[in-house]
Amino acid sequence: MYKTATNFLKKFMSTAAIFKYGFNLSPMYRRTTARVIEISDDLKDVKIKVPLSYKNKNYVGAIFGGSMFSATDPIYMIQLVQILGEDYVVWDKSATINYKRPAKEHLYCKFSFTDEEIEAIKKQVAETHEMTIEKTTYLTNIKEQVFAEVIKTLYIAEKSFYKEKLKKRKQAKSS
Repeated sequence: MYKTATNFLKKFMSTAAIFKYGFNLSPMYRRTTARVIEISDDLKDVKIKVPLSYKNKNYVGAIFGGSMFSATDPIYMIQLVQILGEDYVVWDKSATINYKRPAKEHLYCKFSFTDEEIEAIKKQVAETHEMTIEKTTYLTNIKEQVFAEVIKTLYIAEKSFYKEKLKKRKQAKSS
C-alpha cells in the first residue's frame, strides 16, 4: 500500500516531501510520538524529534524507551530503499538500543548517509550480491547530550539475487 501510494504521489511531490509527510501521517509512525522534522532533497539526511508528552511518558516521567526505539526503527531502512532504488532489497536485520540516561525533555535524532557510503554499498553489492552494514545514531537533546545510542544492522542485496535466494530456500524446504 505505501509503495503504491508513493509511486502515485511522485507525480505531484518530491520524494523528500512524500517521505516526510508519509511518515508523519502514517498511523504506525504517529504512535511513536516522533515526527520527521527535516529531510534533505537527496534523502541522505533525516532529522526526527521525539517530544516529551503525556503519550510517551513512563512511570518516572521520562520518555518511554519503546517510544525512543520505535521512533528510530524504520528510518534507515526506508531511507536506503529510496536512495538505492528498485534494483535493491533492503531489510532491517537487527537493532540494539543502549539507554544512557532518562529523557525528561524533547529528543532529536539524525540519520545520515554520505555519498561515499552509498557508493561503497553499491560497489560491494555489485561484487558480492549482498551485504550487511551497521549504522549508529544517537537520540540527543537540543544541546547534543546523548540519551540513547541506536545501532541498526541492515541487509542489502541485488533484487535479482535476493529473489533467487528465496526461490532456492523455498525449494530446499519442500525437498
